[in-house]
Amino acid sequence: MAKVKTFFQCQACGYVSAKWLGKCPDCGEWNTLAEEKKETRQGRKSSGRSEPQPLNTIVSGKEKRTTTGIKEFDRVLGGGVVAGSVILVGGDPGIGKSTVLIQALSGLSKKYESVLYVSGEESPEQIKLRAERLSVDSGKILLLAETSLENIIDTASKLKPGAIVIDSIQTMYTEEILSAPGSVSQVRECAARLMFFAKKSAIPVFLVGHVTKEGAIAGPRVLEHIVDTVLYFEGDRGHSYRILRTVKNRFGSTNEIGVFEMTDSGLSEIENPSELFLSERPLNVSGSTVVASMEGTRPLMVEIQALASPTTFGMPRRTSIGVDFNRVNLLTAVLEKKAGLHLGGMDIFINVVGGLKIIEPAIDLGIIMTIASSLKDIPIDPKIFMFGEVGLSGEIRAVAYAEQRIKEAAKIGFKKALMSRTNSERLKESFGLEIMGAGNVEEALEAVLGI
Repeated sequence: MAKVKTFFQCQACGYVSAKWLGKCPDCGEWNTLAEEKKETRQGRKSSGRSEPQPLNTIVSGKEKRTTTGIKEFDRVLGGGVVAGSVILVGGDPGIGKSTVLIQALSGLSKKYESVLYVSGEESPEQIKLRAERLSVDSGKILLLAETSLENIIDTASKLKPGAIVIDSIQTMYTEEILSAPGSVSQVRECAARLMFFAKKSAIPVFLVGHVTKEGAIAGPRVLEHIVDTVLYFEGDRGHSYRILRTVKNRFGSTNEIGVFEMTDSGLSEIENPSELFLSERPLNVSGSTVVASMEGTRPLMVEIQALASPTTFGMPRRTSIGVDFNRVNLLTAVLEKKAGLHLGGMDIFINVVGGLKIIEPAIDLGIIMTIASSLKDIPIDPKIFMFGEVGLSGEIRAVAYAEQRIKEAAKIGFKKALMSRTNSERLKESFGLEIMGAGNVEEALEAVLGI
């Protein structure tokens, strides 16, 4: 006979308590413990027993991949969709998650007899309207409005589609758990059941995940551990560009990005994002420079802008968009201490053009130079690009993939490169560019700005 067990579970981290608590002891969040119920059944049978195998006797086979026809989407997946993989796609509402997955299903439908789109939020009529806007009209795309996990798995087992999209995982529920859809228990159990189904049937499953206001996937953290690949959609609603970033990938490199542009007819891929991001760059103005960043295996040329102006407040403001705020404060202190620039009474604003977010330290040199350029009102040569990490002592340190960065810049038309002296000495090829190496911030400022 089944027994109902009542407990309280934190909706932020999954901590379980026998009684309600105002503050979660594990993650420290307030008012996140919600009452949940679960049926416990006696005599549950084991699904079987596996035996250990010697590593050298296991035959490793290359994973089978299927391309979606969207090059940028295939890039972030590592070359295509792996059979039996579970892919989690997260992002803000309206960012383009459902749009890109319908377009991906359209491409996959050309290679399979059928693909399945399961919606727990929209009716088939609503999905049809979106598909018409995207010029997607295939009889191989099957729509299912369902939130019961048991019914979904039963339908998928009968149809055996080439791929499945679950939109979204927070709306699904299993009858074995009495809590409401979207709760920690439901999300964890539904994701685990879908993972077992995908591995057993060799059918790839895409999960759409809502995000919290902090930008993290809503639900338990274990959700990201269960799936094989985690993709995040990034972008500003004020810009048409969208960045699809790989956070986790068991079948490819992490931190890979795909660049898209949101249009009236859906998401269109951008094959040369560097040229696009620099297309409207103003020339011969202070406070603007180009840095060479690496996103996964892709070199990306982006413009960094800075504005330094005397503050009208008692406390100078520091604002950064697209780069880490604390990193900007650190580099500002290095400029004051090692370069002798007086920034204590200046408001400093940093912006990465295009709505991009860059976290790698190779852009440090670009931030330093563009702040100094704005402060002194001296334009930086538009044919110069730069990269390098800046330490607290003002030294410029070498970064990886220097030749890939230079090659990408040469294709766009840059003529000069500023980097660390170590990187310049290790180069095997300059690709026709004038290479300038600097050991510290003072040397870099003298070489580019003459200060």
